[in-house]
Amino acid sequence: MNQYTEEYYIDKAVHGDTRAFGVLVEKYQDYIFTIVYRMLKVREEAEEVAQDAFLKAFEALPGFRGESKFSSWLYRIAYRKALDRIRKNSRHTSLELIEEITADDATKLESGLEVMLEQERSEIIQKCLLKLPEQDAAIVTLYYFEEQPVKEIAGITGLTEDNVKVKLYRSRKALFSLLKKYMLKEIPEKNGKSI
Repeated sequence: MNQYTEEYYIDKAVHGDTRAFGVLVEKYQDYIFTIVYRMLKVREEAEEVAQDAFLKAFEALPGFRGESKFSSWLYRIAYRKALDRIRKNSRHTSLELIEEITADDATKLESGLEVMLEQERSEIIQKCLLKLPEQDAAIVTLYYFEEQPVKEIAGITGLTEDNVKVKLYRSRKALFSLLKKYMLKEIPEKNGKSI
């Protein structure tokens, strides 16, 4: 972020310096887009909501007290904007039933993952993440991809820390179930029998 600290840019932006805010936008735009996209699952909508979130952040910046990290404050705004859009669209995503995972299934999944290239795995994970309910996708993104601690995620989402932990646990199981279904389809047949 150049030679200045984030606090320097925040202070400048609070006093109306749009260039300073532009530096902050540049730093966080990919993170904000990712969270919003995983919730909305439509690229164009996610771009629009991410832009709205930055506009809201710029307007609300004088109220930022530094009680939480700037990134958490910004994620909270984006998260709420995405929830507002979801409510507006009245779109509900249903989660497929989570199946019990057997040792054999885990072995097959592991074998399938080893066969695939890194890029393919990444694309599959992204697709499966998009099948999670909006809030769960956001929480998984914040925890695993943005490496936010549970306490920060609770502040961003307005959930309790215990609720975030429960949602992370359930989301991991759901994601594993989705990955398992996908991977079992991809595992090659060996001598006419499934591996």
